[in-house]
Amino acid sequence: MSAVIVEEGPDKGAIWHFGEPNQEQRALAAGTAWADLSHRAVITVTGEDRLQWLHDLTTQHVSGLIAGVWTSALVLDAQGHVEHQLFLVDDGTTTWIHTEIDKSAELVSYLEKMRFMLRVEVKDVSADYSVLRAPGIPDSIGGPYAIVPKNELEEMKSAFASVHTQVGTWALEAERIAAGRARLLFDTDYKSIPNELGFLNNAVHMNKGCYRGQE
Repeated sequence: MSAVIVEEGPDKGAIWHFGEPNQEQRALAAGTAWADLSHRAVITVTGEDRLQWLHDLTTQHVSGLIAGVWTSALVLDAQGHVEHQLFLVDDGTTTWIHTEIDKSAELVSYLEKMRFMLRVEVKDVSADYSVLRAPGIPDSIGGPYAIVPKNELEEMKSAFASVHTQVGTWALEAERIAAGRARLLFDTDYKSIPNELGFLNNAVHMNKGCYRGQE
């Protein structure tokens, strides 16, 4: 069966399923599945101060984030409500973030306002890079993920498809819900706080310094 596309909501335009969602879920659980998440926004942060800056702005301990290790983080408002959910990795020179496309402009605007005199630069690079859910057993943040240049995307997708099963967001969402991982815009509203969504000790680090909304 050909791909069925998501017609509305945060995943609009993504592949929902290929007609066999149960088989897709089994492949995902077995670590033999991949998915095209090109509908998600990709943001980069560069500059010498990037990790400490993100550490100070988010709920996650990222000041010493090891290159190549993915993690998740939240940005809270002053009252502690969840405003943004970030999935990020650093490659040694750039921090790569993927997030909900409907919230990306707001996130970039907030980060730009918080630069002050720090050596950081923020860019929305969604036009040039895509997110893939790479093959592998699901990890604690829903990965493994890969961020791929658009001009290499089809080659990477073909490589994945040659040995693995492509799945849609239906399978990904089923795995996420079963694992108890909350998702911005799906499980949250403007009043949601991390404590009620299972974010503590995951996207929220319990032993880091202060950040907006902590109290």
